[in-house]
Amino acid sequence: MSVANSQRLNSAQNQPGKKGKISRRYRVAIALLSPLPLSVGMKLRKWFYPGIFARMGSNVQIEPNVEFNQTYWIEIGEGTYIRSIASIAADGKNSWIKIGDRVSLERGVDIRAHDDGYIEIGDRTRIGPYTCLSGRHIKIGQDCLIASHSGIYANNHIFTDPDRKINQQERSYKGIAIEDDCWLGSGVRITDGVTIGRGSVIGAGAVVTKDIPPYSVAVGVPAKVVSLRKKTPENSSETR
Repeated sequence: MSVANSQRLNSAQNQPGKKGKISRRYRVAIALLSPLPLSVGMKLRKWFYPGIFARMGSNVQIEPNVEFNQTYWIEIGEGTYIRSIASIAADGKNSWIKIGDRVSLERGVDIRAHDDGYIEIGDRTRIGPYTCLSGRHIKIGQDCLIASHSGIYANNHIFTDPDRKINQQERSYKGIAIEDDCWLGSGVRITDGVTIGRGSVIGAGAVVTKDIPPYSVAVGVPAKVVSLRKKTPENSSETR
């Protein structure tokens, strides 16, 4: 999280009355404005929503029935488009979500920041329909394309104790980074602890369980590098 965001977060934590006021405004705004049809609703949402978010840039367009939770912990950049039935939630304690400029979140995208989490989506990135981002630390770079029904899960369940139910054990968090100019095909799964290097392409249906070097093409379950788009020092040991 940036220094500015950290200062904003600390300031908000010290103003519980302000947070409660914003929460009440949020509930009223969502109840009244979220279901309104495009022609009227988008204009009203554009007018009212900036007051209930940490930051909202100009020319943001939000379609009907988009669900937000804890809007004071959410930033939305200029020119971003969020399509219907998307869900964006800073659910966890001290969590933060930052969506860059001219980002496109397609229908049904689901974003969940866990406790002490920070999810960032870079400028001009497009996230396809029904894709899920969930965890503590997720950073997606600029100019990325993430196709439909993908899953980016920056958390994992601990199940080492067979005498306790799995849902009663802790979770582990390592974080996921997808660098600039990456393309993930439909149905890709990214597991916790993975970095996908700049300019890489991940084939449809792949399950990425380890780091992918820059400018790689990776496919399969688990995903393996099958070719390189460009030779770099970081990927020189990979097999073409």
